[in-house]
Amino acid sequence: MATHSGGLNPAHGTGTTTVGERPAIRTRRLVRRFGDRDILKELDLTVAPGEFTALLGRSGSGKSTLLRAVARLDHTVEGSGELTVPDRVSLSFQDSRLLPWLRVIDNVTLGLRGPRARERGLTALAEVGLEGRDRSWPHELSGGEQQRAALARALVREPELLLADEPFGALDALTRIKMHGLLRELYERHRPAVLLVTHDVDEAVELADRVLVLEDGRISVDLTVDLPTPRSRRDPRFQEYRDTLLTALGVAQPPALSEEKESHAPHA
Repeated sequence: MATHSGGLNPAHGTGTTTVGERPAIRTRRLVRRFGDRDILKELDLTVAPGEFTALLGRSGSGKSTLLRAVARLDHTVEGSGELTVPDRVSLSFQDSRLLPWLRVIDNVTLGLRGPRARERGLTALAEVGLEGRDRSWPHELSGGEQQRAALARALVREPELLLADEPFGALDALTRIKMHGLLRELYERHRPAVLLVTHDVDEAVELADRVLVLEDGRISVDLTVDLPTPRSRRDPRFQEYRDTLLTALGVAQPPALSEEKESHAPHA
């Protein structure tokens, strides 16, 4: 468990953990500053082990800044506060970032040590539906297959925390739906804590058990999604969560939808 401290006193943040249980993410009064502008403003956040959390926010709200801080990739950024994360952290990005000069299996096992590294890589590829593609080159894979390989690379290390920065943003709609199912299935099997950054409200409600809205450098909404999986977007409760989050993001509901709901409402 890695801790970066700015010498500040602990404060109560969003999220809960069991007594004696180390959180997957814990920030206290976290500040990140670019020039004279504070992007993260004394942000408090707790994510429990095994918790699937999605992070929404408008452009410029600080989502990427928070993700980079949690990933420990912002050493040159000015800031303060306390940040605690596990030692085993994996990242998944919008593009697969596979190295074109390495075969798929070598991309997946890059950096792994030990006699079972290749075996673990083959198992991970099978889990994401790429069995038999281990000797392929990245350019021989479709966009969806490349993201599957990237997920295999992230999960083969059995991370305690998976950070996903809009991993499906570049995929077509049908492939994105398939990847949603795959990610949730892999999450259920491996149970890492997940922090998913996305602009897609539907994606957040479909995948996550908790959705945060980041606004002006602070958490403005912390919503628990109490729906069984797999989730249906036709479920009225799904729509309620969706409407709540869209309102929090400042997105007005289309008038046609509002009128349709009113027309179906029971009359007194």
